[in-house]
Amino acid sequence: MENKKKTTIKDIAKALNITPSAVSKALSDHPRISDKTKKAVKKVAKTLNYQPNHLASALRKGKSNLVGVIVPRANSNFFSSVVEKIEERLSKEGYNVIITQSNESFSKECKNIESLLYTQVDGIIASMANETTVLDHYENIKSKGVPLIMFDRGEDTLEVDYVGIDDYNSSFAVVEHLKNQGCKRIAHIGGYSHTRIYKNRIIGYKEALESFNLPIENELIHECNLTIEDGRRIMQQLLELPKPPDAVFAASDFAALGALQILEENNIAIPNDIALVGFSNETFTSLIKPSISTVNQRSERIGTLAAETFLKRVNDTNWKPKLNKIIVDSELIIRDSSNKSKLLD
Repeated sequence: MENKKKTTIKDIAKALNITPSAVSKALSDHPRISDKTKKAVKKVAKTLNYQPNHLASALRKGKSNLVGVIVPRANSNFFSSVVEKIEERLSKEGYNVIITQSNESFSKECKNIESLLYTQVDGIIASMANETTVLDHYENIKSKGVPLIMFDRGEDTLEVDYVGIDDYNSSFAVVEHLKNQGCKRIAHIGGYSHTRIYKNRIIGYKEALESFNLPIENELIHECNLTIEDGRRIMQQLLELPKPPDAVFAASDFAALGALQILEENNIAIPNDIALVGFSNETFTSLIKPSISTVNQRSERIGTLAAETFLKRVNDTNWKPKLNKIIVDSELIIRDSSNKSKLLD
């Protein structure tokens, strides 16, 4: 197969018998280039299928108008909603967003960051992968002077801007709700505690149990990747205990969905026998039967604030705090899976 040569600015200049510099200025709407020349250059560029080299342009200008976004999973309504609001806000300021997905993989997260830095992005907005325990690749972003804003999952030791919810208080509120429903043996399907948000959810869970004089039992606490499969596996293990829990708090709606499937397959009455609460307010939680109680993390608000934090970093020379930590209010949404009082109505 014949490889077609990529059209360059020199090809356009040769076709019009003008200088490459004039072509470059015409393509960028330079005021010193006449409208007639601009029109002719753009027409030839289209005919020759010219594709601008954005990387070269970024190197020349020191600005690419590109912002990289890294999410752990693209199939999550929470993360997709955050990305939508980031893109919506930044596009108004002339930025394009490059979206990458780590799939919860540390190595892929490192490669994503390497690619974004090579592309000369003006900033990176990221949420860490579950596997990430070493932060050198994030420190590398900082060392290059590229603005880094973390959302949802971030680490205090990075000392960068952060937008998220209060995971401790959100978790505490879930346990308090389950206690008010009469639950006394509450299990927790959590994320890995090396990640700050999941560590805080576990701490909130344990301290709530202590506060309400409920037992903290290691056999009721599990750490995992919070997938549907994890939820199914751990729920089955919990049911096989000599004394199963009467409530389950999952730190992810996906794990909660897996747990729900096992409960239904075993003909467990929800919430009478076992109540269930998830986390993130994924779309499916309100659509299935029984609907799943969950925590609304205000994804749209987090996305907008993350974008605005980036814009302040690059545009406002008077706004230079070392660290800007924005905590968004969460909301416990009580639905059928944990609302025992509704059964008495």
